[in-house]
Amino acid sequence: MDLLLLLKAAIMGIVEGITEFLPISSTGHLILAAELMDFWTKEKSDVFVIAIQMGAIAAVIYEYWTRLWGAATGMFTGEEKGRRLGFGLIMASIPIILIGLTFGQTVKELLFNDVAVAIGLIIGGFIIMWIEKHPPQVRANEVEDLTYRDAIWIGLIQVLSLIPGTSRSGATIIGAMFLGVSRKAATEFSFFLGIPVIIGAGLLDLYQSYDVFQTTEDWTVLSFGIIVSFVSALLLIRALVAYVAKRDFMIFAWYRIASGLIILLFAFTGWKLW
Repeated sequence: MDLLLLLKAAIMGIVEGITEFLPISSTGHLILAAELMDFWTKEKSDVFVIAIQMGAIAAVIYEYWTRLWGAATGMFTGEEKGRRLGFGLIMASIPIILIGLTFGQTVKELLFNDVAVAIGLIIGGFIIMWIEKHPPQVRANEVEDLTYRDAIWIGLIQVLSLIPGTSRSGATIIGAMFLGVSRKAATEFSFFLGIPVIIGAGLLDLYQSYDVFQTTEDWTVLSFGIIVSFVSALLLIRALVAYVAKRDFMIFAWYRIASGLIILLFAFTGWKLW
């Protein structure tokens, strides 16, 4: 077993767990981390970057199991809030599933690179700044208050997250806030909306690239990364919910812009971490 490879996988897991639910692009950071560490082969790294996100989303299921179960059962029992949340999540998931199945592989081949990530980070940073400086009036304080129309619009906005550097969390949270959803409700809806999208994308990528991982070591490295991702994401979820209750996202906007510029610098110099 290559211990250095395991260490790199653990670092990738921590990066995923920390960045998945922040509006700063987890995929972008994973691609960057893989580039800097010269992590694995290109084929294995590309699959790892997508599959490892299932560990982070498993943390959401664990943390919000009661509310998610209420949404699932509410669709059949008729309980109003649960039914609205359940069907809203389904409606919001349809656009990215359709577009992802059609163009997902093409996007991965064309845009999974550090320059595309940098551009996505910078543009997204300026959008977050604009929303925070011109906040719409809040009309939905809790995630259960979102209408089906809100869910569909957020789902359409989520399609942008197929572009590395855009950030699924960033697109859905800021998009929801633009529609008049509170920062806390937007963040939680983004958590829930990631479940079908990330699990589906991870399983699909593993299915399409099943021949990439051929040894026990390959699967061990992937599994280790997923476990580390789960633990770090669980800690981040609790901290982020507490954070958004009191503060805005301006710090993440500045971070996106600064990191995007740094990535461009690295891209043109060809620097590697080790």
